[in-house]
Amino acid sequence: MNGRTPWILLRGLMRDQRHWGAFPQQLVAAVPAARVVPIDLPGNGALHAMRSPDTVEAMADHVRAQLWRQGLRPPYHLLAMSLGAMVSVAWAQRHPAEVAAAVLINISLRPYSRFHERLQPVAWPTLLRLALGAPSPAAVEAAILRLTTRNPAAAEVLPDWIAWRQRHPVRRGNALRQLWAAARFRAAEAPPAPPMLLLNGAADRLVSPRCSARLAAAWGVPLRVHPDAGHDLPLDDGAWVAAEVADWLADRH
Repeated sequence: MNGRTPWILLRGLMRDQRHWGAFPQQLVAAVPAARVVPIDLPGNGALHAMRSPDTVEAMADHVRAQLWRQGLRPPYHLLAMSLGAMVSVAWAQRHPAEVAAAVLINISLRPYSRFHERLQPVAWPTLLRLALGAPSPAAVEAAILRLTTRNPAAAEVLPDWIAWRQRHPVRRGNALRQLWAAARFRAAEAPPAPPMLLLNGAADRLVSPRCSARLAAAWGVPLRVHPDAGHDLPLDDGAWVAAEVADWLADRH
């Protein structure tokens, strides 16, 4: 293990570490001391054959165990989005000494957000078609791309996304367990002890930007808003995310 600061990257529902794309390199360019360690949640990516836990807390424990097996010891910096951000909150609440800091992207949490904000009504028809039908990998990934990005240039990732789904498909049962875990997770009213930064995209069509704003106000943590990005903020503008992280770290020192 080298002496660089470990940054653990966690993706969201039915996504895996490959979906970070160029962002790990962008983060290292902005934060040269970062040692970036993307991790898959059980049921996704390299772990697609595993059963997804049905609680966010169990997901956090699985990630902690993965890092331990890799020989990487805390404290860690966490950077996570959506479901991964919930996992980070559970981690920071239950094991605060293990988390040096956390950057949470497009997060939504009970009791701070309402159901129709955590999953915006505009997304419901698409998600129902995906859940109840039998769409092809190409149809699934095209629909996810439309829901999660606002950058037309992001369409270039679609062939890779389709190939990844074909190679490591997320089982329907795992997708439902991940949804169930996210829907039930409830954060404590008191903010976790580790320092936190919230980032969101003002054009997010999946999760309302109000979720991050309300959480930032309740917990008294900083929020930075990208004016044009959607839910997949690192895909829409990874350089902006990396720059905001670097600025926040500089402000804290």
